[in-house]
Amino acid sequence: MTLEDAYAVQLLQMERRRAEGRTVTGHKVGLTSVAMQRLLGVSEPDYGHLLDDFVHLEHAPVPVGRFLQPRIEPEVAFVLDAPLRGPGVSVADALRAVAFVLPALEIVDSRIRDWRIGLLDTIADNASSGGVVLGSTPTPVGEVDLRRVGATLHRNAELVGTGVGGAVLGSPVTALVWLANTLGARGVTLEAGHVVLPGAVCAMVPVAAGDTVTATFAGLGSVTARFVPGDQP
Repeated sequence: MTLEDAYAVQLLQMERRRAEGRTVTGHKVGLTSVAMQRLLGVSEPDYGHLLDDFVHLEHAPVPVGRFLQPRIEPEVAFVLDAPLRGPGVSVADALRAVAFVLPALEIVDSRIRDWRIGLLDTIADNASSGGVVLGSTPTPVGEVDLRRVGATLHRNAELVGTGVGGAVLGSPVTALVWLANTLGARGVTLEAGHVVLPGAVCAMVPVAAGDTVTATFAGLGSVTARFVPGDQP
């Protein structure tokens, strides 16, 4: 299987989900840390789709039965208020298209047993995207330097991760630019209203029923996810 084959498999999955009535509400960027790129032997990120049923509101119960091997990681989510299409998108172009940023927790998941994934596995599996819990405190993107935003991750009140925005390709905005230009080369536009997850600021941690996870971002607020048994809220 080639890289293009893997993205074709991902797209077939999304077409099937759209035929079932789902809608695309955004995208995610993965493999944005040097450590993950080295682990998988790549030099650039990958991307996946976000669907409407992937999105969970803060504090609403998240049923773990909807996932196979869920893990969670803190991210700064971009919410767009203008279309963004490459190629040729610059940092300034990307920032102009952003309405605000939100604290977010991405739920990553994998069909590959024990997370023994390779690059083509994760791309075909929608970049290991399972869902996202969005915070409720919007911040204008011009009011914060996302490279320097520090974050902490707590699971059941225990500190399990720390990070900084610069861990994401040097800046989360760089990931947004990469996504717009990569999708643009495939004829795809990032639409107004869409959510973009640019990549995690620290390593993912596993979650299970009964866990409560909170990510706190300096200057951006916090977001909490509460995981419950079953597959219904």
